[in-house]
Amino acid sequence: MNLFLAFTDSANKRLDKVAMYWGDAQFTYGQVLRQSQAVSGQLMERYGVKPGDRVGIWLKNCPEFVMAMFGILGAGAVVVPINNFLKAPEVEYILTDANVNLLISDSAMAEGCQQLKSMRPGLEFLQIEEFPTVDGDGGLLSENRRNEADLAVIIYTSGTTGRPKGAMLSHGNLLHNVESCQLVLQVVSFDRFAVLLPMFHSFMLTVGILLPLSIGGSMVLMKSIHPPKNVINEIMAHQATILPAIPQFFRALVAVQLPGNLPLRICVSGAAPLPVEVLKEFNAKIPVPLIEGYGLSEASPVCSMNPVQGPWKAGSIGIPIPNVEMSVQDDSGRELGIREVGEICIRGGNVMQGYWNQPEETAKALRNGWLLTGDVGYQDEDGYFYITDRKKDMLLVNGINVYPREIEEVLYRIRGVKEAAVIGMPDARKGEHAVAFIATDEGIVLDEKAVLQHVRESLADYKVPRRVVFLTSLPRNATGKILKTELRRMQVA
Repeated sequence: MNLFLAFTDSANKRLDKVAMYWGDAQFTYGQVLRQSQAVSGQLMERYGVKPGDRVGIWLKNCPEFVMAMFGILGAGAVVVPINNFLKAPEVEYILTDANVNLLISDSAMAEGCQQLKSMRPGLEFLQIEEFPTVDGDGGLLSENRRNEADLAVIIYTSGTTGRPKGAMLSHGNLLHNVESCQLVLQVVSFDRFAVLLPMFHSFMLTVGILLPLSIGGSMVLMKSIHPPKNVINEIMAHQATILPAIPQFFRALVAVQLPGNLPLRICVSGAAPLPVEVLKEFNAKIPVPLIEGYGLSEASPVCSMNPVQGPWKAGSIGIPIPNVEMSVQDDSGRELGIREVGEICIRGGNVMQGYWNQPEETAKALRNGWLLTGDVGYQDEDGYFYITDRKKDMLLVNGINVYPREIEEVLYRIRGVKEAAVIGMPDARKGEHAVAFIATDEGIVLDEKAVLQHVRESLADYKVPRRVVFLTSLPRNATGKILKTELRRMQVA
């Protein structure tokens, strides 16, 4: 079995059913299947794509993202979904690292594509506007021979070294996670999933695309999520029943006037910790369970969830989903007892094959069959897990990983910067935002706006610090390491 055959099997059972709603447009399973098969043919015949080749997708959310993804899988190739907020130099790094020679994009990304053409002369582009037109309702079977052990998707996750790492997910990894999510969320074919988070994100790839289409449900794809009232209008218009989103969105939802006949039956919060205060406000106003879960790209990504039927524990990431194990371990790999704090570790068929072309990083992340998450926490008497801290020095901005080291490297490129450190500060709207601390060489005066503009030219907007604080020197310990704990105590707004 593989992801493309699983989708083909699901589609053939319900060719006339709506698979995707996109504003006023509707796409049946038959249409999505036929278009995906046509893209597969185009990739193989026109571009010479072979099994195992990596093909990039650089798109904003749109129906064609789904056809592109299944088209790549149908050709036996590997999907490399690329964050559409990234700037061309960041994308170029991923394309080079994964040896991607073909990028599926569209006119909305034209400026970035032009830059990539000059940066990577051999790169070919397939615009979604050039997808072949198809008639009829599908129903064809593919000759695709990929199996569960074969690589299906490489998801790039920000690396602590400042360079992203490609988490290698097999067909089996993702099929395993889809099945576990189906069991834990108790979703069925009448469910309609509101898809508002970016589809390049592992959370949406599994829970927003693969899950609904494998069970014969429908996707309600949002054209615009600002203001949140737009999302509610789409949920009402297409009677969406499942809403996976990030904590910041649920916070915004509390402030919106909601209709009394909301069709939602489950809201799932993922991609970032759900503040207890947000959960309280949500529960006080909205009569729909808000279930907090936990996952990471390296685990396809869902690992744990509060049970749909309860009990739900505020501040907890819940219990492991079916067929996934979790434990808390110390640095030697010893499993710790109840309420003992250590690193949360994951084991199961959802755990990645490793990082693309990074055996050393893979060895650091996998130990005796366990995935080391880098998150620190504990387990309570009832088997519920809690995260208390992050081992890795990572920020979560709108549910997307941001590593300070990457920003610091850019700051150090500015002439006159002697020391630079970036920390995360709580942000009611985004979860966290970055603040940069800089000490300059003697006699050098830098302008905050110019510094931020420099960062903006190299990195995605969400990675740009909210502000820059200039100090004469940064606090360091005896071994010369910058003390970020001291910087956090400064409570910079």
